[in-house]
Amino acid sequence: MRRGVPFSGCIQIAGVHDEDEARLLARCGVHAVGLPLRLPVNAEDLEEAAAARLVAGLPPIITPVVITYMDDADEADAFCTMLGVRHLQLHGTIRVDEMARLRRLRPDLYIIKSLVVRTRGKGDNGDALIRDVQAFAPHVDAFITDTFDPETGASGATGKTHDWAVSAALVHCSPRPVILAGGLHPENVRDAVLRVRPAGVDAHTGVEGPGGRKDEDLVKRFVAEARAGFALTATP
Repeated sequence: MRRGVPFSGCIQIAGVHDEDEARLLARCGVHAVGLPLRLPVNAEDLEEAAAARLVAGLPPIITPVVITYMDDADEADAFCTMLGVRHLQLHGTIRVDEMARLRRLRPDLYIIKSLVVRTRGKGDNGDALIRDVQAFAPHVDAFITDTFDPETGASGATGKTHDWAVSAALVHCSPRPVILAGGLHPENVRDAVLRVRPAGVDAHTGVEGPGGRKDEDLVKRFVAEARAGFALTATP
């Protein structure tokens, strides 16, 4: 994922605990690792100082992406500088003008904006998300869809799927690449790619073993199934 360069077939795994786990993901063919930090609901998988060391030690074949819920441009700028990352995934309710200010502050930063799908309890918010795509597209490089959990209030990292028809509509209307997340695992990722046709996929708990660590076999299967889906949807 580079600024100004379209991408397809990207595979991201979030919730990395340490450098060993990140290197395991790189060996399995994962392109980007997500580092969730300063979260309002879920617990962090590693401390910020450890995240900065991990970023500094990663091989160039894999991209670190900090995942956070910040809604202030100055804070996000300082946080990315402190961690040494150039890829930022924002899941908070940041205003459009604040996102535009962040872009002016950090023209080098690759910004991914979340589109959190609510399809349980309060109904489908697809129309509102389409308006978000139109408003934020001039200031971001990509979008990522995820699932809202009304039981916990978590916007992402819920381990739950959403209505993929909503994500497919967002892919169709977005001028920026869209990554699909939300409850993906080796058994459903190929079908998800075929139905949504995203530019990338993201998994978290769906490739973890009982202890919460990334399971190498699950990761390899996820990568293989995702690649199979991307191959079937590739445009000649």
